Amino acid sequence: MSSIVILVANRQAGPLTQAEAERARDASAGMHLNWLSPGQAVEFTTARPLEPAALKHVLTHQAVDVFVTKFRGRRKAVLVADMDSTMVKAETLDELAAYAGLKDQIAAITRRSMNGELDFATALRERVAMLKGLDLTALERTWSAIEYCPGAKTLIATMKQFGATTALVSGGFTFFTARVAAELGFDLHRANVLLDNGSQLIGEVAEPILDRDAKLATLKELAEKRSVKLAATLAVGDGANDLAMLREAGLGVAYYAKPVVAEQVQNRIEHTDLTSLLFAQGYPASSFKGYEA
Repeated sequence: MSSIVILVANRQAGPLTQAEAERARDASAGMHLNWLSPGQAVEFTTARPLEPAALKHVLTHQAVDVFVTKFRGRRKAVLVADMDSTMVKAETLDELAAYAGLKDQIAAITRRSMNGELDFATALRERVAMLKGLDLTALERTWSAIEYCPGAKTLIATMKQFGATTALVSGGFTFFTARVAAELGFDLHRANVLLDNGSQLIGEVAEPILDRDAKLATLKELAEKRSVKLAATLAVGDGANDLAMLREAGLGVAYYAKPVVAEQVQNRIEHTDLTSLLFAQGYPASSFKGYEA
């Protein structure tokens, strides 16, 4: 079965040239160069694609993301996305901890958890317990400073325009996922629930905790509801708790991922933005909705 190789360049580091595209195509014994965005994104078919990491060695452009996917069923019917450090720039729990004077301490635990060094549920309970007594106004103050990752709005708007079901599934908290989902236009969101007494956090999170298994379960559930195979799904995330869904999705993409994730996922965004997920599905830039050029 034929594969598609997609090259997407960070244009701030210079354009992707015709010569570069031809060099990558020839190294992969590919054919039919098709530009999705001039100087930025190109694709070609091949029966024997190189690994993205190997193909990058062929290129002289130092800021190109390479994706390899199957020719058939490229446009996905389901998208499941992580939130923290994927759709939004921050780790929301770490930012919330700043209002308790514990950002560095809690961020250190977050880093270890996201790199798979700690059990996710245990690490989450530990961090939430440290926030006991924090005033609920800290949640609103944290939310007011949240910024979206480049391309997030265009990604969701375009996939919805073409009929995909989009879900935001996070090991973070519903306080934030509800707002992110509403602003970006996700069809649904799932996350953990922070418990409070009406004015302060009580240092607990509702059980059961949404973890990596729940993310994969959501991917499978939505595929079933759409009556499509997992091959018709797309998943994106950065942490160890995203690995299960990234492995099982038809197209799993690591976004500026933690080392343990980058080591295990071949399709990675390391230089560009979330619109690369659209290029990877064969959408030309001219079809993007609200393109953040």
